[in-house]
This record gives sequence, structure tokens and C-alpha cells, in this order.
Amino acid sequence: MEASFRWVLLTAVAPVAWGANYYVTREFLPADRPLWGAALRALPAGLLLLALRPRLPRGAWWWRSALLGLLNTAGFFVLLYIASQSLATSVASTVMAASPLAMLLLAWALTAARPARAHLLGALVGLGGVGLMLLTRAEPASLPGLAASAAAMLVSSLGYVLAGRWRDGPDVLATTAWQLVAGGLVLLPSAAVVEGAPAVPTGRELLAFGYVAVVATALAFTVWFAGLRRLSPGTVGLVGLLNPLTGVLLGTAVAGEALGPLQYAGLLLVLAGVALGTVFKVPPAGRRREAEDGPGRPGRGAARAKALGRRG
Repeated sequence: MEASFRWVLLTAVAPVAWGANYYVTREFLPADRPLWGAALRALPAGLLLLALRPRLPRGAWWWRSALLGLLNTAGFFVLLYIASQSLATSVASTVMAASPLAMLLLAWALTAARPARAHLLGALVGLGGVGLMLLTRAEPASLPGLAASAAAMLVSSLGYVLAGRWRDGPDVLATTAWQLVAGGLVLLPSAAVVEGAPAVPTGRELLAFGYVAVVATALAFTVWFAGLRRLSPGTVGLVGLLNPLTGVLLGTAVAGEALGPLQYAGLLLVLAGVALGTVFKVPPAGRRREAEDGPGRPGRGAARAKALGRRG
């Protein structure tokens, strides 16, 4: 239990860094270059991790890295950049609070990992908080921005579930590096063709890109994927609710975005969702399967575990 809590704390570094990333992107990076913004986030971070762990993919990890790079890097980073520039920091980050529910349902559909009741309840409570914060705002949010944010949430949730299922990679640094490099290599020619040559960044933009690439990407994705290997999708998804919490706090404290009583109530619901899924104990996977099978007789749980072992 203590070891799991340490992994929860380490994994929490990622959503906190991502919550701050909304503010950095909106305030300090060029608004009209989402492809270049995503490419300059992904490729330097991937090359940095690859320098720390220089090894090539093997076997199935060639196509897995390409697929995860498209989902977790290329698609996600571009959509997130658009959402960060189109929406207030508090709104853009709050939409991502629906990610735990999406991860739970996708994990259930793809891996037959039936969600624990505490995780499902926590995800629903957090989603209710998101709805309360968005629907009670005085100013309507940008519909294209909301669509980009929702699409980013769905794309990344699918990628995270697949990354959590494919745990046979050599180590987290290498597999994270491959995803970032693969996504960056897709983004680089796309940015050159669609957006032309990149503008020369100012000193402030260089510092912002440094934070985005090193902290919000290289560091954050490494600890996030490490958490996906050691914690259940439900736990990791709920820890991800710290993403909107950080975004809301920065939006109000630094960017001057005003929240009313109902928005603060929604924020409390998001925090309650985190607590429900991470504080209450969830039986280990083996114990849940034993409960499904009944004492002394292997049944559906053991059969499902065996089948998953063959597929994975």
C-alpha cells in the first residue's frame, strides 16, 4: 500500500505539469502555429530521453511506438495546443477531467478490465464537477476550443489505455522516447507544409518551449507512463484530475480568471472524485479474480486473465 501511494505521488507530477502547461501555452507561445508548437514540444523531448536511453524498438514495439506516437503525441499535442489558445486556462484544463471516465470505459472495452466501483464513482463525481464548472460560466466558451479539448481527451485516453496494456517494453524511458520521436517526426513535415517556416522565437518563447518540452513532456510523460505500468487505469485516470485543478488554480491566481460559487463547488466535486478513487482501497487484480471465481474453483476471472495474457 505504501509503495502504491509513492507511485501515486510520483505519477501526480505529470498532471500538475500539464495543468501549468495550459497557462504557459496560452500566455507565452504563438497562437497561430499549433503544428510547430506540437512538433517543438515532442521532438526535443523525445531526443532528450533517447539520449538518456539510446536503444531502438524491437519487434512489435516498432508499430506500437508509431501508433502511440500518433495518439499520445501528434494528435494529442496539436489538439491540446488549439484548445489552450482558444479557451481560458481554467476551461481548457477542466474538460480533461472527463479523462478518468473515458479511460475506465476504454480499458473495460479493450482489456476487459472491469472498473472498481470506487474508481467509477470517483470518475462520475469528477465529471459532474466538470459539468458544473462549464455550464455555470457567465461567458460561453468557444465551441471549436471545447471540441478540440474533448478530442484531445479522447485521443489521449485511448493512447494511455493502450500504453498501460503494453507493459512488455524494455523500460519507461525508452518507450516514452520512441513515442515522442515518432510523433515529432510526423509533425515536423506536416508543420513545414501547412504552416511554412517557423518564426524565430523570442527569449520568452524559448523559455516557454523549454518548460513545455522538458518539464511538461519529457519529465511528465516519463512519470505518467511509469505510473501506468504500476497502477490501475482507474487510479491513474483519477490522479489525472489534478490536471484541471492546477489549471483552474493558475487561471484564477495568475491569469485573473474569475470563478463564481458554483464553479468552486464544481472544483470541490473534482477533488472529491480524486479522493474517492485513490483513498479507498481497491482489491488487487488477483483478489478480484478470485472473488469472481469463488473459493477453490477457477472460473471466469482466471480464464479472462489467461486469455489476456495470451493476447498481450
